[in-house]
Amino acid sequence: METGLLVNEVLDTNAMTALIVCKNGTVVFINKTYLHILGKEEEEVIGKYIGDITPETRTLTVIKTGKAIVGYNWSINGYNMIACSLPLIRNGKLLGCFAYSLFMDIWDAKDLVDNLMTELNMYRDEVRNLHSARYTFAEIIGQAPNIQDVKILAQKAALHPSITVLIRGESGTGKELFAHAIHRASNRSRMSFIRVNCAAIPEHLLEAELFGYEEGAFTGARKGGSPGKFELANGGTIFLDEIGEMSLTMQSKLLVFLQEREFERLGSHDPIRVNVRVIAATNRNLEEMISQQKFREDLYYRLNVLSLDIPPLRDHVEDIPQLVKYLIPKLNVDLKTNVTSMSDEAITLLSQYNWPGNIRELINVLQRAIILADMGDDDTITTKQLCFMQVKNESGKTVSSHTLKSLIKDYERQILIKVLEETNYNKTKAANILDIDLSWLYKKLKQYGIPPDNA
Repeated sequence: METGLLVNEVLDTNAMTALIVCKNGTVVFINKTYLHILGKEEEEVIGKYIGDITPETRTLTVIKTGKAIVGYNWSINGYNMIACSLPLIRNGKLLGCFAYSLFMDIWDAKDLVDNLMTELNMYRDEVRNLHSARYTFAEIIGQAPNIQDVKILAQKAALHPSITVLIRGESGTGKELFAHAIHRASNRSRMSFIRVNCAAIPEHLLEAELFGYEEGAFTGARKGGSPGKFELANGGTIFLDEIGEMSLTMQSKLLVFLQEREFERLGSHDPIRVNVRVIAATNRNLEEMISQQKFREDLYYRLNVLSLDIPPLRDHVEDIPQLVKYLIPKLNVDLKTNVTSMSDEAITLLSQYNWPGNIRELINVLQRAIILADMGDDDTITTKQLCFMQVKNESGKTVSSHTLKSLIKDYERQILIKVLEETNYNKTKAANILDIDLSWLYKKLKQYGIPPDNA
């Protein structure tokens, strides 16, 4: 094959665009692929000034400097390519520039880019969902005056996106719910909502978690370093849950940030300034902790710019019917059940309970009751499904199991005993009725301490 023919075959492949421009910027060669992309005929390009055809061309820079430009992104008419522009030199004199662009399939290049952008947007949405507030004020259920007062104050706080908020209340009252709602109602809602559980992160890791670190800052530090939660929350809200569990050392570092609104990554001396609203929450008595020198008084005043005190459920039991009506459909979705309502007697029983675990405990109780009702093919929760709330401790107070797992075990034990009684303790019949192996039945009897006969 002749060399000239080989060159022509290479330059006219549809896997690349090719262009030659002489030293005055006039196009002397263009291949068919490039013409196709430009949407022009050969006579519209050959002999024309390249700057009039593609104003963003790098060929003129190469002609001016005599230096190659390689591996740059080149986009034209929706096509995205990797391009190179090379000077043409003979006997030390610049003759012009040769430019070419490559991609996998010229006709599918736009589709490829579109697909990549779709995937990129998908991952961006995933990150946004991961760092976004889930709840709104509409999901804070309750018409009791004390709940309405706190809700109104929280809505006002949302309108002032720079105010630091301290949310106080017992465990399970919904402090995190209020933090989410404040963020969602503020003008920061399109930015990140980052939650940090100060009690769940070991003290020696908390500083790196909050402020980030540089590569080599400590043994095991990730290559390239890592941003902290404050950086991730820039423009948005950071929610510091269980702030009362933070050590005095970390309290000092947090105080500096609240004063200066900037911090340094571990292993770095370069300050990073961020615009973040801080919402803190605690179930601890911070004033008592201050008197015991377990919490910094100056940090307390920095955090307590606006304080929300969430009342316990026992102080607004009149909201229980509304809460139950709201929660049952949501729990049905999670549990894949179809329980529709609760009887008045069951509502009364719930209203008489002290609720030490607050709304979180109410949710647990409803989960158990819904499962019991569904197992019995009932679509309404009655006092029968709340029998586990009738257990008395030595002081005579009502107590309740706090895990769904324990309820299922209790119910499984009751079923085993009932089937054994109905079959007069015939283990083979019982196993057949329960549709389990006989060996599995004996294993369950041993697990729950049930005698294999009517002892």
